[in-house]
Amino acid sequence: MHLSNSQDPAKRATILLVEDEDLLREMLEETLVEAGYGVVSAASGEEATNLLSMPPLPRALVTDINLGRARMDGWELARLARQNDPGCVILYVSGDSAHRWVTNGVPQSILLAKPFAPAQLVEAISDLLTRSGSFPS
Repeated sequence: MHLSNSQDPAKRATILLVEDEDLLREMLEETLVEAGYGVVSAASGEEATNLLSMPPLPRALVTDINLGRARMDGWELARLARQNDPGCVILYVSGDSAHRWVTNGVPQSILLAKPFAPAQLVEAISDLLTRSGSFPS
């Protein structure tokens, strides 16, 4: 678990980032921090569940779908995040589960297929947060 602190937390949405690949998680976290977001990260769904209710409460969840050998996958984690906060924005990232998004994804979520450019991640999360009213445009 890692928490990136904001210089002005009141102006930034906190994003819970869940990715089991360490290097990819670090790159995605750096991308989001550079874009102005507060980021809390976890390597597994189980670790992330503990962060869903801890301050700062995440306004968005960016999660890989296949989280290694963990029992909880990104589909289940997103459903739990929505149970905790129906307004939580969900962005799935996956290299091989895009075909399952229609049947397994939570409503009003987006799936970003790997590989993607860092700018695509920032644009997708910004659009979701703006549409949900969680982040000023």
